[in-house]
Amino acid sequence: SFYKANLHCHTTVSDGRMSPEEAKKIFKRKGYSVVAFTDHDVMVPHPELADEEFLPLNGYEMEVNEEKEARFRKTCHMCLIAIEPDNLKQVCFHRSKYLGGNSANYLDKIQYDENEPDYIREHTHECISDMMKKGRENGFFVTYNHPDWSLENYSDYMGYNHMNAMEIFNNECYLIGYCEYNEKTYDDMLRGGKRIYCIAADDCHHEEACGGGFTMIKAEKLEYRAITNALVEGNFYASQGPLIYDLWFENGKIHIDCSDAVSIAMHTSSRRALLILANDGESVNTADFDVVPEDGYVRITVTDSKGKHANTNAYFTDELF
Repeated sequence: SFYKANLHCHTTVSDGRMSPEEAKKIFKRKGYSVVAFTDHDVMVPHPELADEEFLPLNGYEMEVNEEKEARFRKTCHMCLIAIEPDNLKQVCFHRSKYLGGNSANYLDKIQYDENEPDYIREHTHECISDMMKKGRENGFFVTYNHPDWSLENYSDYMGYNHMNAMEIFNNECYLIGYCEYNEKTYDDMLRGGKRIYCIAADDCHHEEACGGGFTMIKAEKLEYRAITNALVEGNFYASQGPLIYDLWFENGKIHIDCSDAVSIAMHTSSRRALLILANDGESVNTADFDVVPEDGYVRITVTDSKGKHANTNAYFTDELF
């Protein structure tokens, strides 16, 4: 089964306008089954929101800022989603700094290692990579978020290591004018040697931003560990609207079935790409692409008539062949 998920969500626990209960109602109405509640710097679980059709995931978002005026400074944001439902201990915690919005009002509800000193954040490759590494080592699925809004470029994100995935699309930032369809950034990272996944997320702070970017997770059932297992194993795709029904690799070909599209493209690590383009006024729903070991990796983008995309994760040819 595929479960529609938002892996980046803010509520009144930090700087969002929706309460967790309101967010659940909105997302269920839009067909979502999974929401990771990732308020700024406080991981507050919401097990009371779980039911047979809705699963809340535990998480939080951390940011690392340059020492500049807010309008001009670069920043790195990352979401940490707990792989185990009982993993509630935050990493890279500081008892007084880095708390945004209402976060400081929830300090009595979070857990951290009291024997660890306060973690000081610096906008450097070393510090940000260390934060991502600590997240991974302590049982979190780590995503790198909205690079365009963050004013980050190739020289920044190529120095970040240990993330699980990056946001190929961030809806909230897109809606306020940023270039947050990050297909080129994903290829930069892949071609630079990072074996990571891509997700699409709302990053919603209010209802108007809910439903524009989502991750379709393939799992055996709607249970916490089944969903996070699927995340860790890459059993999902990112979308702004189009749906992918089937995807497989066999005898040197990758095959895809999808909802109505104007194009289906295959991208690789080299100067080789393939495209199936619909005739004017028509659509395509299936494609087969030849894959060779020299491709390095392959990934597929489905584009619909509204210009919205669905993106598969990258699949590496040394694992396919």
